Amino acid sequence: MAKAIMIQGAGSNVGKSMLVAGLCRAALKRGLTVAPFKPQNMSNNAAVTADGGEIGRAQALQARASGLEPHTDMNPVLLKPETDVGAQVIVQGKRFATMKAREYGSRKAELIGPVMESYHRLATSRDLIIIEGAGSPAEINLRAGDIANMGFAEAADCPVVLVGDIDRGGVIAQLVGTDVILPDEDRARIKGFAINKFRGDPSLFADGMTAIEQHTDWAPLGIVSWFEDAWKLPAEDVMDVATRKGGAIKVVVPRLNRIANFDDLDPLAAQPDVTVEIIEAGRPLPADADLVLIPGSKSTIADLAHFRAQGWDVDLHAHVRRGGHVLGICGGYQMLGREIADPEGIEGPAFRVEGLGLLDVTTTMSEHKRLALSKATFNATGDTVTGYEIHIGETVGPDCTNNWLTLDGRPIGAASTDGRIKGCYLHGLFASDPFRASYMESIGAPVQTMHYDTGVDATLDALAQHLEDCLDVDRLFSLAQTVS
Repeated sequence: MAKAIMIQGAGSNVGKSMLVAGLCRAALKRGLTVAPFKPQNMSNNAAVTADGGEIGRAQALQARASGLEPHTDMNPVLLKPETDVGAQVIVQGKRFATMKAREYGSRKAELIGPVMESYHRLATSRDLIIIEGAGSPAEINLRAGDIANMGFAEAADCPVVLVGDIDRGGVIAQLVGTDVILPDEDRARIKGFAINKFRGDPSLFADGMTAIEQHTDWAPLGIVSWFEDAWKLPAEDVMDVATRKGGAIKVVVPRLNRIANFDDLDPLAAQPDVTVEIIEAGRPLPADADLVLIPGSKSTIADLAHFRAQGWDVDLHAHVRRGGHVLGICGGYQMLGREIADPEGIEGPAFRVEGLGLLDVTTTMSEHKRLALSKATFNATGDTVTGYEIHIGETVGPDCTNNWLTLDGRPIGAASTDGRIKGCYLHGLFASDPFRASYMESIGAPVQTMHYDTGVDATLDALAQHLEDCLDVDRLFSLAQTVS
């Protein structure tokens, strides 16, 4: 059975996911067999696994850092928000239920069984499991039945390293305050601490490290300087895609309320000659866009209403009249059609809604969710496109005869007769270097040759070295213990 160490945060978004990815790659480079594990994640940015389920996209990146294919055991509970108060609950890769937050809070203790089952299966015959918490253990109001932080650490009898985010300010209070508020048995599980996202000279915080150590008796593991190349890794938050301005080619992406599976944007954002601009609510779609890309959505009908409420439908039609190009992926594809019907009330009350009318297709929602890793062909050039499908609904109509992709001998996707408006259900297609180059050339925006996957792996190597330089990785790994 593997040894394990759990990385928890003194708050949300302290950089746990990237730290775990970097530590997994560091362990791999040391010759260890390592795997990531996150008991519970909340994200609509999911990855499809080879065993036919879905997990958080961050765990898929961590799997890659570990030299592994993503597996549902790496993230046994995934919460996919559908409204402000409810989410779809995915357990071991499959839909378990849709619950309001209060109901989930009262039932989450039921899930510790499958969580531990997945953990033990993953830990068999591996040297090390690096576990990522969620949110903060200081949320003691959520401690009862917890499976994300100290509840899991207790069930697995697992040591914890606590990470604080200095970029937000108040990092001493984050860490020392967590120590003060935790019950004794949880506090005792924390063996060390680290500071993340430091800008400038880390020696300036030496007194801060001493103060935290004196107040908590935790082992100081180091200060992680700001990792400048973080933008080159697949983003967990859609706004991270837009952290770096690229080149003159502009891809405009309206930010939907329930945006989902937006990893289609990462390879485009990595192109030095492309700028991916995320458009927030209240802003118009820029008139100088080369491409408007409408991404996936966890709640297509609600997000279509949001799209219209911003006036983006008017902007989009103006973009088309100017000769612009549009690509809709998954939920975005559904929105581009004439109508979306939800006769069974999958996304809410049974309803039919008029689409944006840019493709002559209609979509009917159904209970069946298609989850599949897929390899298609770009008809225009014969380029192979590898991606995944994760959607409900079936789309049909005259423009489906203008298919621009072929999968297992069958046509997929739809296009307008002039080819400027396209849609499909295949996510991740821009990770294919030849396709990305061919597609951008087809819309009159040719891009430089770039090897995206190679760049991601090189960045993971650089991240691992960055952590080796900033942290006492030997000491951190020595804190890991065998979990029974």
